[in-house]
Amino acid sequence: MGEPREGRTRIQQAPHQRGRRRWAVGLTAGALLAANGAMAQPVVQVAEGRLAGREADGVSAFLGVPFAAPPVGANRWRAPVPVADWQGVRPAAQFAPSCSQGVAPGGFGPWTAEYVVQDPVAEDCLYLNVWAPAKRAGKRPVMVWIHGGAFMAGSGSVPIYEGAGLAAKDVVAVTINYRLGALGFLAHPDLTAEAGASGNYGLMDQVAALRWIKRNIAAFGGDPDQVTIAGQSAGALSVLALMEAPAAKGLFARAVAQSGAGLSMPTPPLAAVEPQGQAFAAAAGAKTLAELRALPVEKLLAVSGPAPRFFPIRDGAVLPSKPGALADVPLITGLTADEGSAFNPRYGQATAAAFQAQARAQFGPAAERLLALYPAATDAQAGQAALSLARDKGVAATLLWLETRAAGSRAPAYAYIYDHPEPGPGADRFGAFHSSEIPYVFRTLDKAARPFVEQDRALAELMSTYWLNFVRHGDPNGAGVPAWAPYVARGSDVMRLGQRPGVQGLGSEKLEIFRAYSRGGGPLSVF
Repeated sequence: MGEPREGRTRIQQAPHQRGRRRWAVGLTAGALLAANGAMAQPVVQVAEGRLAGREADGVSAFLGVPFAAPPVGANRWRAPVPVADWQGVRPAAQFAPSCSQGVAPGGFGPWTAEYVVQDPVAEDCLYLNVWAPAKRAGKRPVMVWIHGGAFMAGSGSVPIYEGAGLAAKDVVAVTINYRLGALGFLAHPDLTAEAGASGNYGLMDQVAALRWIKRNIAAFGGDPDQVTIAGQSAGALSVLALMEAPAAKGLFARAVAQSGAGLSMPTPPLAAVEPQGQAFAAAAGAKTLAELRALPVEKLLAVSGPAPRFFPIRDGAVLPSKPGALADVPLITGLTADEGSAFNPRYGQATAAAFQAQARAQFGPAAERLLALYPAATDAQAGQAALSLARDKGVAATLLWLETRAAGSRAPAYAYIYDHPEPGPGADRFGAFHSSEIPYVFRTLDKAARPFVEQDRALAELMSTYWLNFVRHGDPNGAGVPAWAPYVARGSDVMRLGQRPGVQGLGSEKLEIFRAYSRGGGPLSVF
């Protein structure tokens, strides 16, 4: 998810030393259980050693698997380094800590508990989770999920990302952690002088996880040559960054960007954000890198605050200094109908006078054409017009992004809008809110205490089938689902995913107005 925390969080920090003791105890206990035969556990051999997971309903889960060394102490604000080999069998039946962040376990806004981090957090957090069919014969395609959270929050262990539902359909599902906030994306002149560039440590973690998967996923029955990277919000922006990052080349074969393409935040150059890093260090009371690295994590989180301040940048190392070509791989991208509902308290609300005035101020000479397409003669009409315009701007942003991509791509892309309001608290207020499609894709409706009905379960089957088909073949189409046509250059159609799936056309006239507005520098943000 890309949601800011807006003061609703508390800091829950598991000290690194206590975390290390817990892992040591866990290793000892796991080894004793295995030795005594007290627990039947699936065991795999990876490059670093053996892992003992857990098994249920034909799916093996290996949780809290380290893919890099702890990024603590001298490793803070450095590229991830390989994890050390271990002796014996390492227990992998429980999630490891999530990366340091503020947490609100009960949820907030439309995001109920199943959408947010539940477990402890720690700076030692570079772990991933694997769900695979218990019978590991053959090679299955792999989906690697990169969580959202505005690059400030989130985790691979968030309940709606549980991968057993996908693994039950004969794929291997992986979720990963990556460093967040200042720990993941701080740029500073002294860090640049030390390593040649700075910032983007969270993206480096994602690349390190993909390299670990490339090297080890066959042990779980996965095919290292058939990896799909997928993510939502900040995770989708990460997917797009990995499609551009030279270090990620060859580590994936397909991509899914949910609520990201066309809706992205800018990626400023390194020089533009280094002063922010200096200001951050000063606010933290650190005069040198050594002092900054010695600060407790709680202090860094307190200085970071709830608003998104740290995100990927063009550092000239992980990401090129100037936008470059994206990996030419099959792609699914789209958005929810009500992306902005959780961020704007007046979402879908407007008076006729206010709507008309805003349209004229924003769209200038094209305003009268726009108002003819979104009539708002009365306040009642204006509310509907504001809602329709917000949704259409999001679709247009995605289509215009695809237009740019199509100029240098031969691989197909599939565009969608998801318009099903998830039942539960605030359904009328929030509609198809930002990230609400995820439990349908993952088949994790059971993780929520929401009044789901048979239509919800049918939609989850449809959504997950599309995604699974894409993970297997690079094409969401297949038996038993409505046809989903790939994007056509300068087209205005997308796939509507909801209770009535089918083609949704934005229309050439609307798209042309948005195209002209975008070329003139107008933002098509839906947040």
